[in-house]
This record gives sequence, structure tokens and C-alpha cells, in this order.
Amino acid sequence: MPEKFDVVIVGAGPAGVSAAITTSKAGLSTLVIERGDFPGTKNMFGGIVFAKPTAQIVPDFWRTAPIERRVIEYQYWLLSGESHVSISHRNQKFAKELNSFTALRARFDRWFAQQAEASGATLITKTTVTGVLKDSRGAVNGVTTDRGEVLANVVIACDGVNSLIAKGAGMHEEWKPQDIALAVKETYSLAKEKIDERFNLRGDEGIAIMIYGGREEEFAGFIYTNKDTISLGIGAIMSDLAKYKTRPQDLLEWIKSHPSIKPLLEGSSLREYSAHLIPEGGFNKIPPLYGDGILVAGDAAMLVNALNWEGTNFAMYSGKFAGQTAIEAKKNGRFDSSQLALYKQYLEESFVLKDLKKFKDVPHYISTHRQYLTLYPEIINTIMYKFFEVDGRPKEDHIREMKKEIYNRRGRIGLLLDAYGLYRRAT
Repeated sequence: MPEKFDVVIVGAGPAGVSAAITTSKAGLSTLVIERGDFPGTKNMFGGIVFAKPTAQIVPDFWRTAPIERRVIEYQYWLLSGESHVSISHRNQKFAKELNSFTALRARFDRWFAQQAEASGATLITKTTVTGVLKDSRGAVNGVTTDRGEVLANVVIACDGVNSLIAKGAGMHEEWKPQDIALAVKETYSLAKEKIDERFNLRGDEGIAIMIYGGREEEFAGFIYTNKDTISLGIGAIMSDLAKYKTRPQDLLEWIKSHPSIKPLLEGSSLREYSAHLIPEGGFNKIPPLYGDGILVAGDAAMLVNALNWEGTNFAMYSGKFAGQTAIEAKKNGRFDSSQLALYKQYLEESFVLKDLKKFKDVPHYISTHRQYLTLYPEIINTIMYKFFEVDGRPKEDHIREMKKEIYNRRGRIGLLLDAYGLYRRAT
């Protein structure tokens, strides 16, 4: 007879482990199935983990977690061919009151999974889930793996954007290329002293840089500082990669050679390369989140806020809420969809679905109005150059040229329409 658990969780990423800690602490028999050699080997993220959601699941986590650096400064860069304009915010409150930190997924996920095991969950690795089991009523009641079958009262799918479990349960279809981004990341070794010097950091201070513009493709780049490494990567919409016949590596090489970024990597050596699919369909593409005997969390549920670069904290919260739902279902002895609908209620009452709903139209609007990604970064870089240029002429001439640059390239009506269109969708 197959072994049976109260909860079987597929995937040992942030969503799956958060669910496992929640359910195992409540005394539910919990099994986490991970296909990698250990948690983190099959996962990739830019490198930011947020403190508050983590602390709600593992209080005082910073005492033992493999944190790289505390992020005390955030920057947004708008690139043109040979320049960039940056908006930055550095605040010592971020050093005193932990807000977010950089981490390396292979280390952090492994530590996080150990917290689930310490709470009583069972973790098995090197095991691939191949499908779902259903009872005579069609309710999900377990999974099949390359090692055999496992039964469960509730299955929680946390197996990523191409969730085999959610598909097997009929929860969603194949995502379209415009709903998925392919992210690639390289990690470079560099002495801590060099990182501190180049990014104006001390001790365990870190910096996060988000990068936009300079290309026709819809993409975003990032730079994160770790203890003695730098994480550099990009995420690009799959449909754009196909449209412009661009490889993700081409975008990464372009960013690495940009004159604003190349000096930051000087003298470093490549340590690691990884790639990962990221769901970017937003609120309008969220699949059914629950069914008879099943819940869907994290990337598998399209719970990523691409606008604010938030995915890991959404995964943790959704995993926690899925775990709480399983606990309530166990108390009531019911595991049907009407009972598990509590999961969606938890999400709706939290910032997760509120934020996704609030900004649901912004990503699509920007992707269909490419001037925000291409023209405006160029214009902003040009007018900033003219603003700071000193050539013996009066500033009035410079201001006149700046206005001419804007009006000639977009026009007064175009500027007003763009400002109104973005305002309407973001407020």
C-alpha cells in the first residue's frame, strides 16, 4: 500500500518549504518532494530575500540563515547606448531594521529546507513527481513519482512555472510566450574589499540595482552584491526573444560590455551560470488556485509582481497560506474545493493579490507601448547630458535644446497621452 500523509508538497523552493514549516509545526504529517540533489540545485532567483515574510515563518532567521549582505541601497538605472541615469535610495534604517538581504539560492534553500525538517516535515530529494492521483470522485488524493505512489489529503503544487502537478489536475493550460520570461544569471567572484570599494559599502552592507532600457527587447537586468561575489543577470519576455531572434546570453553579454557596468566586473572571474523561467502574466493570468484535494502556490500560481521585482516573498506568503488552509481542512475533516477555497480568501486579504490586482494592467500597457522601454530612456539620458554640459553657452540655450529633444522625439500630445495612460493604470 502507498504511504499516506496529511500533506504532500511538490517542490522545495520558498513556497513549498514555507508550506511545509507551517503544516509540520501544526502536527500534520508532511512530505516534501524535491527533484534536485538538494533544495536549491534546481532553483534560481536574482538574489533578494525579504525579511518580514521570512521572519513570519522562521523567527530570528538571521541568526542562522546564510545571508550574504543586508541591502541598504536600491538603484534603478535607465540605460542608453553609452550612458545611464540612475535613481537611488540609500538608508541606514535598512541596516538597522533588516528589510531585505542578498542570498545565494543553493545555500539559502538548503538551510530553509532544514528548518522544515527540524519542524517535523519529511524531505526526499532526487525524486521526480510524474503526475497526480485522483479518487473515484475525481479529487486529487496523491502523486505518482519515479519511486512510486504517495497518497495525501492535500497536495500543494509548488513546482514552478511549468507546474506538472497543476497541469495534471487540469488547473491551467500551457502559458503563452508573452506570459513567461527567461532569466539568466551569472555569478562572479570578486574580493570583498573590491566590492566594498566599487559600490561604496562597508561591513555586511549590500546594494541592489535594477536595470532597464537601451534595447528593443522587453527585458530587465539586475546587479546584486554578495559577500565575495556579484550576481548579474537579465530577464526577457519569451515572445520578445523570438520576435527579435535574440538569445538571453546576447542580452547578458551586451549588459556586461556596457561602459557603465563593465568596470564593476573588472578583475572578477565567472563562478556560476544558471537559467530559470519566471511567470510574468500577472493578475489576469492567475490560474485556479484550489480544487478538490489540491492547492497551487508560488510561481506555479503565477504569483510574481514583475513591476516591483517581488516573487520570493509572494512565494513564501502563498506557501504559508496554503499550509494554514491545509491545517483548517484537517481540523474540519474536509478536503474538497469548498473547504480549500479558504486559501484564496487568505491571499485576497493579503498584499499578494491586492498588489497584483492594483497594478494588473501596467505590465501589458508598457509592453504594448515600447516608448517607455526604448525612447524614454534615450531621451532622459540625452537631456541629462545637455543639462550638465558646460560649453560656454548660457543655460537657456541648453534648456531650449532639451525641450526640442523631447518634443521632436515624442511631441507634446504624445507626452501627455503617455503620462495619462501610465498614471491611469498605476493609480
